[in-house]
Amino acid sequence: MIDTIPATQFDNFFALFEQPVQFEVNQDSLDQHLRLLQKRHHPDNVVKNLADTNQAQQQSEQYSAIINQAYQTLSAPDSRAGYLLGMADQAQHLEHSIADLDFLEDAMEMRMDLDDAINSKNLPALQQLHPQITKRLAKQSERFNSAYKNQDWQTAIDATQKLKFLVKLNADVTTGLDDVATAEHSDDDDLYV
Repeated sequence: MIDTIPATQFDNFFALFEQPVQFEVNQDSLDQHLRLLQKRHHPDNVVKNLADTNQAQQQSEQYSAIINQAYQTLSAPDSRAGYLLGMADQAQHLEHSIADLDFLEDAMEMRMDLDDAINSKNLPALQQLHPQITKRLAKQSERFNSAYKNQDWQTAIDATQKLKFLVKLNADVTTGLDDVATAEHSDDDDLYV
């Protein structure tokens, strides 16, 4: 019989991925555990060990969905922070608006600069924005981590709200960089036609 995980372990994403319950995670370890869990709970492996193939298929699909959700949650700093706050029963105020007007002004300016750079396919502007966003992400991650360790829940909640915005901004700048670079390379291909 294959090595199975107790169903209760699916209730704790950190336990599922054999990670300590903390903000810092080892992405390589997460990736390795993802592959291991996907293999372990693949429908072909589960069906071999259960007489009821319909039940095995359903169980495999449920486990796969949880594994993927857990991986996505632990991989991103904003969702990982929110998950930790939920575990500490402190997530009830995460949906409130950000009250830091300086952060909001800075964030809106970055958003407009990003949108302008993407619309004009301005690769240098995107390349300049990316490290700025990454730096702000690192700052809010450190801020959350410190607040979480000290059980300063208000600061941890504030940092998590800011992380959500910055993670989205970072994903958009990364997509913009890829799109603009791809467009530039497709123009190069026209030379060889």
